[in-house]
This record gives sequence, C-alpha cells and structure tokens, in this order.
Amino acid sequence: MKQIAQNYKSGELKLIDVPAPRCRPGGVLVRTAFSAVSTGTEMMKFTEGRLSLLGKARARPDQVAKVMRSVRQQGLVATYQKVMNRLDSYTPLGYSLSGTVVEVGEGVGGFSVGQRVCCGGNQYATHAEYNWVPVNLCVPLPDSAALDQAAFATIASIALQAMRQSEIRFGETACVIGLGLIGQIMVRLLRSAGVVVTGLDRLEARCRQAEAAGAAICAVASDDAAASFRARIDQLTAGNGIDCVFITAGSDDPDLASRSAALLRDRGRIVDIGKCTLNLPWNEFYDKELDVRFSRSYGPGRYDPLYEEGGIDYPIGHVRWTEKRNMEAIVALLADGRLDFSSLISEAVPLEQATSAFERMSRGEVGLGMVFAYPDAAPRAIQMIYRPAVALRGGRVRLGVIGAGNYASSMLLPQLANHARADLVEVATNTGLSGATAVRKFGFARASTDAGSVLEADDIDAVLIATRHASHAGLAIRALRAGKAVFVEKPLAIDTDALDQLEQVVRETGNDRLMVGFNRRFSPLLLGMRAAFAPTGPQTLQYRVIAGPLEKSSWYLQAESEGSRFVGEGGHFIDVLSWWLGAGPVRVSASTAGKDVDNLVATFDFADGSVASLSYLTGGDARVPKEALEISASTGFAVFDNFSGFEVWHAGQRTAKTARLDKGQRPMLDAFVTAVASGAAMPIALDSLIATTRATLVVQESAAAGMPVDLTIGATGKGAARASTALR
Repeated sequence: MKQIAQNYKSGELKLIDVPAPRCRPGGVLVRTAFSAVSTGTEMMKFTEGRLSLLGKARARPDQVAKVMRSVRQQGLVATYQKVMNRLDSYTPLGYSLSGTVVEVGEGVGGFSVGQRVCCGGNQYATHAEYNWVPVNLCVPLPDSAALDQAAFATIASIALQAMRQSEIRFGETACVIGLGLIGQIMVRLLRSAGVVVTGLDRLEARCRQAEAAGAAICAVASDDAAASFRARIDQLTAGNGIDCVFITAGSDDPDLASRSAALLRDRGRIVDIGKCTLNLPWNEFYDKELDVRFSRSYGPGRYDPLYEEGGIDYPIGHVRWTEKRNMEAIVALLADGRLDFSSLISEAVPLEQATSAFERMSRGEVGLGMVFAYPDAAPRAIQMIYRPAVALRGGRVRLGVIGAGNYASSMLLPQLANHARADLVEVATNTGLSGATAVRKFGFARASTDAGSVLEADDIDAVLIATRHASHAGLAIRALRAGKAVFVEKPLAIDTDALDQLEQVVRETGNDRLMVGFNRRFSPLLLGMRAAFAPTGPQTLQYRVIAGPLEKSSWYLQAESEGSRFVGEGGHFIDVLSWWLGAGPVRVSASTAGKDVDNLVATFDFADGSVASLSYLTGGDARVPKEALEISASTGFAVFDNFSGFEVWHAGQRTAKTARLDKGQRPMLDAFVTAVASGAAMPIALDSLIATTRATLVVQESAAAGMPVDLTIGATGKGAARASTALR
C-alpha cells in the first residue's frame, strides 16, 4: 500500500510502498477514503524535520533534556545510537480520516465490514491507504454525513473539547484568536451552540472566511487595529467585554495574554488550545480575576494507552465526554446538517500528489482545509516489500526478526546488519513504516506486518523476537515448534504459566535452541573484572540499579497486560548474579519500599553459601549512573561502575580499568549467530535461562506475601505461597 512518511533526520517527505497493517484484536482495519491535513500540527512537524540537528534541538528542548538524562545513565555512545536511530526513521503524518471498514478485529463489537467510519490518532489515522484503528478511536458514520467532511472529525474534536473546557453558554460572546483550521472550526461550533463569535487573525482573508461562517466581528490582529476592534467589542457587549477568549494560534508573542485580558469581562475566561507563550500579567489578571484553562487535544482518554490502545472506556457517569464521544458528537452535527465543513475544504488532492501538496503548503499556496483523496479500489496490501534477493551462502544463518522498535533498531540490528555469518531475510512489524525503515537501514530482503510470515518461512533458520513483553513467550513457543533457533529479548515470559508452557514445548519438540537477551554477562569490562578477581569461597554481592521514573505514557507501566516493570527488566541483573557465581539462586526474599511494587530490594541465597542483594530503585536522581555492583569474598573485593570501569583488590594488589560503556550486545549476538551456524551449544544454558526467569517472577510475589520463596521445591507462580509456607 501507499503511505506518506517523513524522515525526521533529513526532513525528506516521500510517498512509499509499505506492507499493509494486519487486523489486530481490539480494532478495525479501515480503507481510507479521505484524510484531512492539519495545517498547524503537520506543517510544524514538516518544518521541524527540515531543520538542522541544532535547529531540532532548539525546537524541542524537552527532548534535549531526555537525551542528557540518558547520556548520564546510558553513556554517550549508546544514547547517540538511540537518538540517531529514532531520527533516521520513517515517521507517519496525519491523524484524522474517513473510510470504510474492511475487517473487524477479534473482540470488537459495533462495527461491520463495509461500514463507513471516521477515525483519529496520530499513530492510527495516518495518511495511508489502510490503517488499523483501535475501537475507541473509530466512530461509525451515518450515510447522511459526507465522507470528505467527516475526515475532519478528529480535528474538530479538538475545538469541541476546548468548548467544553470553557463552559461557555448560549448567548455569551467569544473571541477566537487565530483563525486557522482549528479556529475556523471553532467559529462554526460556537455559532451552532448559540454563541456570538468574534475573531482575530494576522490574515484578512481568514477574517472574512470566519465572518462568512457566522462570526459577528473579525479583524486583523495588529497594534493599529487594536483600538478599533476593542471599540467594536464594547459596542457588541454593551461595554462589558468578552465572556471567553479561545487562543487557537501558535504564537510566541509575549503580549498575547495581555491583549486577551483587555478584551475580557470581569471574571472572564481564557482557553488555550494552540502552542503559544503565555506571560500572564499579574495586575490585569488579578484585577479582573480571570480564569485561564488549557484544553488537551481531543478530550479525556487522549494519551492514556489503556483507553486508546486497550479499548477500556471511561464510564459515562464519571466522564461524560471522552475523545470518542466528542468525535461522535461532531459526526451527529455533520449528519444533521447543523455543522458544515464544505466551505473549509479548499481542495481534494490525489494521494499521488501528496508530497508536492506539502511543498505548496509550506509556501502558503494552499487553503486551510486540504484533504487527500484515495483511490476507490486501492489494493488491500502489498503483503511484503522486497529488496533484491540476498545470495545465501553455506555456513550462514538466515535470520527473521519480529519487532523493530527503538531498542532493536539501535542496539541489536546494527550489530547484525553487517555480520559475517548472518543474512537478514525478513522483518515483521506492526506498522508498515517500521518495516520499510528496517529494510532501508539494515538491508532486510523483505518486510511484512505478520509475525506468522517469519515463523513459517522455509528460508529462515533463526528468529529474533524483540516485541513487547507479553508476546515473548507465545512467539518463542511458535518459533520452537517451527524448528527455528530462537533469540528472544528479555523477559522470556511474564508469568509462570507461559514459562511452564515453553518448557513443555521444549520437551515435546526436543528443540532447545533458545537464547534470551541477557547481554550484560557478555560485557568485556565485566568479563575482565571476573578474570581479575578470581575469588574463592562464598561471596557477598550488592547490585544497585537506579531504574528511575518513567513517563506516564510508557507502555512499561502497563503491568496488567505487559507484566510489571521489574519482571520486564529484573532478569538482566539476576542473570549477572547467577553467571558470576556459576549457579542460580535457591531462595528469594524481597520487600518493596512504599506502594510502588517495582521499587524493591531482593535477597538471593545460593547453594554455596553466597548471598546477593539486588536494589531495584524507581526513584533516585537521574544524574546517578544506572548500575553499580560490589562483590566481597574472603580473598578480595571488587567494584563495578556502570560498565565504565572497575576496581579489584586481590592478594594485596589493586587492579583498575576504565572503558567506553559497553553492555555486551555485540558479543552476545555474535555468540548466538556462531552457535546457530555451527550447531554448537547455545551461549547460555537453557536451565540457566529458565532459572533466572523463575527467580525474576517470584521476587514480587515474595514481597507481596511478606515471606521468602524456596526455589528448590518447584515453587513458581501460584505455587509460591505453597513454597513460602514450607519455609515457616
């Protein structure tokens, strides 16, 4: 299928062939009829993409702050690789469309094949011939609503949410500052609600367009016109002033708030929708006791992954207007003819001319309401996209990859792209753009949006799984049954039932060619410290991990569906402890600090008398290096500092070494490929992988139960409490 995408690093905009998305549970697959262009948001992205790296940094200081935190914890090289990978990727444009349902996902009600719909979401309602859209971002469309106008429903919901935030009432007076696309829609919505509307904009034509849509007074925003406009407002409001100002402009004007305050009545309201600078003058806002409010996108549910991706709705008795209900309200107004966007649609551009349309838009040569029109009979899919076939040679591993997110694309795939014994045959991703990016950057022979294509392919020897955590065990089971060697990113499983099933499949098939991405034991620096230490007798280990806080939108926080954060990452550190001591733990005891179940300290007992403590801390200062390990034995002491250096005291001698931060991804992958190619034993024994995963899974169970878990008597998952009882 065709999709518009931008390379954010170079700024290049292209119409490219990508694999069509598959229809996943919880949503519907939609063939696009029209997609609306948001002249504000999308032109901002388009323009930012063409800036230099310094210009991009200046435009996004919030992202620069994240990068600096990552440098302090992950090191300069790893951070640079992640940043460049994210920049040098195809990113989608578009977030509001209309079309027709072609397939309904499992567990979805209220939709049928052939049904007309409008859809939203900047990762789902993109400028592409086909989109998979979660159920809470898709709204049925009555026959009486025109498809081209319905393409604006999501954008219109932004304006509607601002109206709800304002609590404006019938008969009141509003001023819309910024008569771009959102502003023009706001004028129409306010008029339909019986509000008297005024407006300000830099362009005369937009003022006249708003007046044609029912605005009473509109004027060009300038110092010269300010007094005249204010006089007309006084006449319109009997000298009282405006009830509510809506700021829909993107502006750095430091006087914008002051100008808004001058228009408002006593105890009036300002609602900010656009990305602008608000310097609030204390005297003016205090004297009138003005109320300033912000409106967040389409409405409640926005930025909540459980709502948008998980399909979990908010009860209407608690949240009357969610983003989907706002879209439904817009659709109802369009269907009844009480809202009309036909005068906003400046042109319908064929999809094939999309890139030139963006160029014209950047020069100000198009109107506000442009839509892309899609072929009536667009092909369902190019199921795969291909490069010229790779010539496979003997002794090489033909590799298929499932998942190509930021970690895989920055830390794993670059190591495999030019590997002497690996051929990258196929990559399967949820979105076609991710697959197209992987083909371009890493040289895959083909891409698809179906994991089954990789698992069933006859020309693939080994599968690398780098998807979200909950899918790891299931995909690994399918790959093992298919006779493939398997590399799966941690965790191997997020619950003991899945881990038990995986063990059963290994027994049934005899296929034990399994590896988990526990890369730290392959770190050259950690290997060097182990060789320099050479302890004897029981040891005491203290591993401190500053995991730090996550953004609220991070999927790592979706514990119910993806496993806890500790389950997702904790195996890394337990693997290091077990590798260092040459055996897995026999008993686990854990406690949490406060209510955060991931902020914990776990103690592991080993059969030789060694004891290890793991502090996994979700707080702390972001400037503190992420990992530190101290090891004490009767013959010496060792300190490991975040993969940047170590010190060892042994037999009266001190050994110290520093190195560039290297967590061992390259040697780990090289060991895996070599083992698969040669038929040698896998780099980490299967028993060790299973034991580490089991120990990881019972840590939080021990903390919740308030008692230790004995791992030697088969206590896992639901049996943990039984094992704990045996220790009392």
